Amino acid sequence: MFDSIRISPSILSADFMNLEDDVHEIEKAGADWVHVDVMDGHFVPNLTMGVPFVKQLKTVTSLPLDVHLMIDNPLHELPWFIDCLPSLITVHLETLDDTECHTVVEMLHEKGIKAGIALKPDTSLDRLDPTLGIWDMVLIMSVYPGFSGQSYISRSTERVADLSKRCRIRGLHPLIQVDGGISGQTAGLVCAGGADTLVAGSAIFGASDRAHAIDSIRAAGTVAQKGGSLV
Repeated sequence: MFDSIRISPSILSADFMNLEDDVHEIEKAGADWVHVDVMDGHFVPNLTMGVPFVKQLKTVTSLPLDVHLMIDNPLHELPWFIDCLPSLITVHLETLDDTECHTVVEMLHEKGIKAGIALKPDTSLDRLDPTLGIWDMVLIMSVYPGFSGQSYISRSTERVADLSKRCRIRGLHPLIQVDGGISGQTAGLVCAGGADTLVAGSAIFGASDRAHAIDSIRAAGTVAQKGGSLV
């Protein structure tokens, strides 16, 4: 059974000189979460916001913060982000072994924060199997992490469906998030396969009507969940 579609606009594509206004606008436009891309310049080839930014962002919006840590050393830095008390923190599978994955989940759940795990496009889903059951959310990257505005990688459609099948076989129900190149044209591809949480940056913040952009992405995903098409 599908969950309703959640839209988590990525503020990496927002106007940083008017960020508070942009966040308020997507809140009014119907966004469900705010996606915060934290990059360290090592794990991915870009450097973005850190702990002080997340703390301040939490003071200007009532939307849940969806913090995506694209960093080499999540176990070291995780306590700093936990202190910000976002709703959800996602770490990368490539940076942790199975024991460390359990440690991350325990640290987050102890503070009432949901735990997400992300996979780069080239990371096998087999690598996730030993810990699949402990996560609240699995994030399938549909671009190579680091920069906004990239095109959707077509094989991501199959990866989402594969993940969804693995979850069904084991009776697991994590949220399935997809991040990268998501728009009204690609949302249906991943939602038909089982995705229910969509990160979109350029498609929302680059739109003249952000409410319409959010509605279009949500509608495409919802129709696809029901086996239909907007085309």
